[in-house]
Amino acid sequence: MDIKLYKFLNNTNTKTPKNVLIVGVIHGDEPIGEFLIEKYLKNKTKTLNNNLYFIPRLNFSNKRKNKNNVDINRNFPCKNWELSTFDDDYFGGFKPNSEKETQFIVNLAENIKFDAIITIHTPYKIINFDGANNQNTLPLAKKISEFLNYPIQEDIGYPTPGSMGTYFGIERNIPIITIECDENAEPEALYEKFANLFNYIEKDF
Repeated sequence: MDIKLYKFLNNTNTKTPKNVLIVGVIHGDEPIGEFLIEKYLKNKTKTLNNNLYFIPRLNFSNKRKNKNNVDINRNFPCKNWELSTFDDDYFGGFKPNSEKETQFIVNLAENIKFDAIITIHTPYKIINFDGANNQNTLPLAKKISEFLNYPIQEDIGYPTPGSMGTYFGIERNIPIITIECDENAEPEALYEKFANLFNYIEKDF
């Protein structure tokens, strides 16, 4: 299936808009991001201040890895990308940037200068961030933490070679926030928090 990108652009010229990318379902067995984004898009007509780019679902498999058995979040062309065994749950491909999903995001960021990237995962109930050298990263992580009532945790607790966070946050100095949702949370209640968060990002970030 084709990856869908939805754009809401500020055409009012009242301010210089920021570009924010929001991505769901990088791991196919973590579907909550698609639900949250698509429901928000159904209720959205325009953006007010910033340019928002939404990808509801990046990975169309129903398992962690994509249809080629590659963990997309280990396939980015980072300096720390490494080759692991094919049956590894975190197998990052036989070479970096080999997957269409990874290429889609990399190419998108080459054409659009993003001021922040937000990805939606499960299940750890934390706000993880990369790109601490950018002065906007921690304030954005703190604001997201306020909306979702999840603690901030800079270190995810295990190595992530070839990850999206490393590629954009550390190597390209773009604030990137990984929201790890509670996988047992009631989706509608979670949506209310995310709707408020998305509204903040489009208006006040």
